[in-house]
Amino acid sequence: MDKIQLFQSKNMGQNKFEGLKPGWTVKVYQKIKEGDKTRTQAFEGLIIARKHGAEAGGTVTVRKVSGGIGVEKTFPVFLPTIDKVEVVRKSKVRRSKLYYLREKTAKEIRRKTKIDTSVQAEKTEKTE
Repeated sequence: MDKIQLFQSKNMGQNKFEGLKPGWTVKVYQKIKEGDKTRTQAFEGLIIARKHGAEAGGTVTVRKVSGGIGVEKTFPVFLPTIDKVEVVRKSKVRRSKLYYLREKTAKEIRRKTKIDTSVQAEKTEKTE
């Protein structure tokens, strides 16, 4: 068995990004190895693209603005170092690829993404 098939057989079924859609704000927890120590690093941002679905080469692109500079990370959906993916906010958008948000300001992005009020109501009920 070659290396690709071995990786697919071990990691298929561990899709942490299952059911996530573009426009949602997520927090991705990834294990980072530094020397002999391992720590968990969080990356919170807006999903701007999903590519290739749930197949072995599927990816999710997450974008955030840090210090006035846009940062994008592309996560493979079957990456073994991803601990968990937490949905922060669900928004309804009208496109599947949100690359146009790269040129928008934060205020314009909030205007383009309509917050799903049913999800916000669920969050307030859970916290009470």
